[in-house]
Amino acid sequence: MATPSQALVNGQATQDEVERIPVPDEYLAAHVRVEDIAMFGDATDRDVRRSLRVGPVPMPELAPDEALVAVMASSVNYNTVLTATFAPVPTFRFLQQFGRQGGWAARHDQPYHVVGSDAAGVVQRVGSGVRHWKPGDHVVVSPAYVDDQEPGTHADGMLGAQQRAWGFETNFGGLAEYAIVRASQLVPKPALLTWEEAAVNTLCAGTAYRMLVGEHGARLKQGDVVLIWGAAGGLGAYAVQFAKNGGALPIGVVTSQHSADVLHRLGCDIVLDRAEIGLTDDAADDPDHVLEIGKKLGSIIRARIGRDPDIVFEHTGRATFGISVFVVRRGGTVVTCGSSSGHQHSYDNRYLWMRLKRIIGSHIASLQETWDCNRLIGLGHIVPTMSAVYPLSRSPEATRLVQTNQHTGKVAVLCQAPRPGLGVTDTALRHAVGEERLSPFRAPRPLMTQRETKAGSRKVSPSG
Repeated sequence: MATPSQALVNGQATQDEVERIPVPDEYLAAHVRVEDIAMFGDATDRDVRRSLRVGPVPMPELAPDEALVAVMASSVNYNTVLTATFAPVPTFRFLQQFGRQGGWAARHDQPYHVVGSDAAGVVQRVGSGVRHWKPGDHVVVSPAYVDDQEPGTHADGMLGAQQRAWGFETNFGGLAEYAIVRASQLVPKPALLTWEEAAVNTLCAGTAYRMLVGEHGARLKQGDVVLIWGAAGGLGAYAVQFAKNGGALPIGVVTSQHSADVLHRLGCDIVLDRAEIGLTDDAADDPDHVLEIGKKLGSIIRARIGRDPDIVFEHTGRATFGISVFVVRRGGTVVTCGSSSGHQHSYDNRYLWMRLKRIIGSHIASLQETWDCNRLIGLGHIVPTMSAVYPLSRSPEATRLVQTNQHTGKVAVLCQAPRPGLGVTDTALRHAVGEERLSPFRAPRPLMTQRETKAGSRKVSPSG
């Protein structure tokens, strides 16, 4: 007979069993420490394996509107790379600003910062003000940390002045055995997915949904041509799926044949290699080169489809932004949520104003957008983009993989789950959707063995 803790991991624990599991005074977490802020000096390579630690941190007290989630799995996002490199600014600045509000916010100002903006797990405790969730509920966590007493939040959850990215601009994030979240961050876990599959979706899928589908983004429609930079990455692969699912024609730009193969499995209509269009890392430094690449890219797209893109999905930033503004059609939309290649963008404004184009800034997703997105995942219409799984003990190496762009899709991290493959509670739906469809990024390799899990000895990429 399974113990309450085993039942928790297996997804079978009752509310009474969960409530009987004690909450520890400290827990293991991936975190950075304030005394390490200057450790990199003028180094060109800020290797996150040096700064990101995995060790015990104190368990914080639970606020009335919060839940304590026993984290089964999490994933690595680029904001964890930023935190661990202390650039462009140390995130302890965010924690200090938040802590100055006083009250419950003061807990976040600590000499350590627990990172991670994704999580899948089980609610273990709830605060006195939580109404719609209870211990034992299976959840995924939205990274949108909002103040429901701000007026802007009620117009759009992302418009409140106090909106923050959980695990980046707040403490107690998801790359840990436990996470502290507001009840307004909780979303039901898709029953057909394992813990690690469920953990990779919320930030990237929700962000891509808002950018393309939601009313605050590009408002994609059937027949639209959508150009997607970094289409095999965590964000881009969801963008490809939302475009395809919505009747649009996605065009993905990638850097390798492996990435191209993955996109073909996702149904991407056209896949282009960066080398094919002459895109180099220093392209943004030469305006004439930007126009040259834009003209070449536009010619390729028109030759393949017959017209210019209606929407450009932007998150790479400086290296591609000028090309995006040039290549999108007259009256078209460039929607951006990030700048992984640099925050300072340069583009020829004539191609924006004289051709009536639009640039839309987008950030994470509102709770309603996250629920709408999650419903599509729960039906199997949008599938996880997980490519690899690491144990929590090796989360610094998983983060390094993302830092050096040596990954495709999303990199998952097992926290309390002892091995991949656990947490599915609707096996019939999983069988109907199909293991192969749920695993487009994963090469067939053996599952992590119990010995490997305990030792954290090497990366694994579980087969479906």
